[in-house]
Amino acid sequence: MLKQETAATRQGSPEEVPMDRGALAHLGVAHLVDDMSQGALPAMLPFFIAAHNLSYSAGAGLMLAATIGSSVLQPLLGQFSDRRSAPWLVPVGVFLAGSGVALASLMPTYWLIVVALVLGGVGVAAFHPEAARYANYAAGTRRATGMSFFSLGGSLGFAVGPLIATALMLTFGLPGGALIVLPGAAMALVLFRRMPQFPSPRRTGPGKSASIRILRSDAWGPFALLTVAVIGRSVLSQGLNTFMPLYWRDVLQQPVAIGSLALTILSTSGAAGTLLGGWLADRYGRRRVVLAATAVLTVLLGIFVAAQNAVLAGLLLVPVGVVLFTPMSVLVVMAQEYLPNRLGTAAGVTQGLAFSLGGVAAPLLGAVADLHGVHAVMMVITVLPLFIFAFMAMLPEDQHVTVYASGSGGPSPTSRS
Repeated sequence: MLKQETAATRQGSPEEVPMDRGALAHLGVAHLVDDMSQGALPAMLPFFIAAHNLSYSAGAGLMLAATIGSSVLQPLLGQFSDRRSAPWLVPVGVFLAGSGVALASLMPTYWLIVVALVLGGVGVAAFHPEAARYANYAAGTRRATGMSFFSLGGSLGFAVGPLIATALMLTFGLPGGALIVLPGAAMALVLFRRMPQFPSPRRTGPGKSASIRILRSDAWGPFALLTVAVIGRSVLSQGLNTFMPLYWRDVLQQPVAIGSLALTILSTSGAAGTLLGGWLADRYGRRRVVLAATAVLTVLLGIFVAAQNAVLAGLLLVPVGVVLFTPMSVLVVMAQEYLPNRLGTAAGVTQGLAFSLGGVAAPLLGAVADLHGVHAVMMVITVLPLFIFAFMAMLPEDQHVTVYASGSGGPSPTSRS
């Protein structure tokens, strides 16, 4: 994005800078493939639990294993990408994310499954900060909308992951999950060829360059508050993803395949919410949209948990998915606006460390399920939006970032908000 803003600035153009839709399309599809691997794991948990005779806590521990490598490495890799561009992390990350889940389905013991899932988490960590940074460059001046297209790929990945995993394992058994590696391998090959053509912060055209300065310091206080809110949202999202298939099986007395379908309904509705969130945020403000979506989610989750009818619960998943995912891309944009000099770090913390900490809470929720049942876990999850709302309400109004660009046409300022 800085590339495009620089070019427009040097030409003295006050007009909105368009998105690089080709780059965003490739990054969005890569995000789909990467998160498809993550989305497959919750649907695989009932098969892991049955095949290895695991408790709920041990099953939820597999979710922790999948996120622990990601939570530690994403902020570090985000800082690395801020200092030195590393586009190769995007294709390598996609490949490793699929490889980890695929290997886990073949492992004979619990701890080997854990190791494989940690490897997949490393792939997730490698992909997200650098991919989000390039999506920021490609989004033009409509960053919330552009980032929503990138995030849409992730939402769709979580939607199709359970369907693909369930179909493979119902057909081939648990080892059928090994086939999940194929989309990641194919996407990695495409990205290795296409990444050099994506927008770069230092390239304004063939043989041209420009120097970039952000005329605002990083706002670490608001960023910290936002990070806590994202952690709360992560616990909420991971809790729903982990226990939704089990909730459908144990509480609503439905087949495992129906539980996987519930995950798909939630994530597919979330795809619409992701696009809606970006569109609304560019028009009505980031903070306002997140607060409104969180308030509505509080009410909807309460109604969902109170519903004991599978059909009604399934219908409620549609609005729940929409408002759950509405803030998704908006939160990443807000983080990058609070840290305009550290785009990779902002994405690494919000998409990596903060989001992955939700996986740390999964075993705790699993312990609640072991003691009191899955329905009790869902009741705990319903209060989390109140926690998120409280921290979001403490944030300042939306930030406006001024960029100072210099090139062959001389220096001039441009504002991006």
